[in-house]
Amino acid sequence: MSRAISRDPDRLVLFTDAVVAIAVTLLVLPLVDVVPETVRGHGASSEVITEHKAQIYSFLLSFVVIIRLWLVHHRTFEHIRGYTRALMLWNAGWVLAIVVLPFTTEMVASYSAHDRFTIGFYIGNVLAASVCQTLITVISYRAAGVASEDDPPTAAAMRGGLSTVVLLLLALALGVAFPQVSYYGLLLLFLEPLVSRGWRKVGL
Repeated sequence: MSRAISRDPDRLVLFTDAVVAIAVTLLVLPLVDVVPETVRGHGASSEVITEHKAQIYSFLLSFVVIIRLWLVHHRTFEHIRGYTRALMLWNAGWVLAIVVLPFTTEMVASYSAHDRFTIGFYIGNVLAASVCQTLITVISYRAAGVASEDDPPTAAAMRGGLSTVVLLLLALALGVAFPQVSYYGLLLLFLEPLVSRGWRKVGL
C-alpha cells in the first residue's frame, strides 16, 4: 500500500464534484434537442413527452444512478483526511466511469430496451464505478494516514460497497443472459442492506 499524503483532500473532492455536476448536466442535453426537432416536424407540444419516452426514461435512470454514486462517494470522503496515489488512481477510475455514463445513457435511449450489448454496456459502466468506489472505501479503511482519526470509515461501508458490486454483477449477468429482464435487474440494489447483513453474519 502506498504511503499516505498528509493533505486535506478538498481539492480532489471539489474536482470530482465538478465532474459529477457536468455529467448530470450532459444527461439532459439530448432532451433539450428534442424540442426544436419536434417543432421542425410540426408536432404537438405534448409529443415532446409522448414521443420521447425512451429518452426521458434513460435520463431519469442515469440521473438516479449518478446521484446515488455521488452520495456514496461523498459519504466516503467525509471520513478521509489524507490520500494515497492508489486512492487517487481509483478515484480517477470512478470519475472516468461517471464521465462515460452520459454516453451509455444515450445508447439506452437509442436502442431497444432488450438490446443485449447496450444492457451489458450500461450496467457494466455502473459496475465499474461501483468497483472503483469500493476500492476507495477499502483504501480509506485500511491505509495508514488516510482515515480521519475522529471519524474513520466503518466496516459497514466496506460491506455495503462489496454488496453493491455483487448485486451489480448479478444484474449484469441477468441482463445479458436474459435481455427481457432489461434494466430492471438494477432493482436488485434495493437488496444491498440485506446482503450486507449477510456479510456481517459470516464475519466480514
